[in-house]
Amino acid sequence: MGLIAIGDIHGCAKSFEALLEKIDPSSDDHLLFVGDYIDRGPDSKGVIDRLLELREEVECTFLRGNHESLMLGYLNDGAFNLWRVNGGVSTLQSYLGSGESDIEIPDHHAEFVRETKLYHETEDYFFVHAGLKPHLTIEENLEQNDEKVFMWEREHLGSDEFAWEKTVVCGHTPRPEPINRDKLILIDTGCVYHMQPGMGRLTAVRLPEREFIDVEYVD
Repeated sequence: MGLIAIGDIHGCAKSFEALLEKIDPSSDDHLLFVGDYIDRGPDSKGVIDRLLELREEVECTFLRGNHESLMLGYLNDGAFNLWRVNGGVSTLQSYLGSGESDIEIPDHHAEFVRETKLYHETEDYFFVHAGLKPHLTIEENLEQNDEKVFMWEREHLGSDEFAWEKTVVCGHTPRPEPINRDKLILIDTGCVYHMQPGMGRLTAVRLPEREFIDVEYVD
């Protein structure tokens, strides 16, 4: 089985479709998404629609990003302010059909977001949206079970040494190029930030080969 991790999509549905065409996944592949399917980009609803289709065709694992966590706060408790300043308005607009005045998030979309996982672990890799505390082992990070670390962590990006038992694969922090180190792989190359110099690609990595696959932002 081929394991392919896919970086932060952020509502860039056309770019996501272009990446899928380039990957051309087979029924033997396992697609693992590191989260942030929504917000800031033009078609968050379309991204979730495609993910729901895709899981019927290929084995998929969907991790929770900080943006899905913010959406859950809105769905569960009506919390909107923090989501709004982090791109939530564009997500809600994608659920506003032509000629309609009410925004309605379908139940199966809300269920999809609620069912996202905080992390996924294999024998050789640990997948999480943002990262882990670099001075703690993976086991110690899990014992602390701090969702804010899984969703928002960035300390590892400035670290030269890691206490981790295996390679951590993450997204969350956009970089012009993927990070490819012994204990750290980062695959957020800022697709939704295509207006910023050096950004604007959607990236995946095939493991264990560490073969990086990317596409430019598609308008």
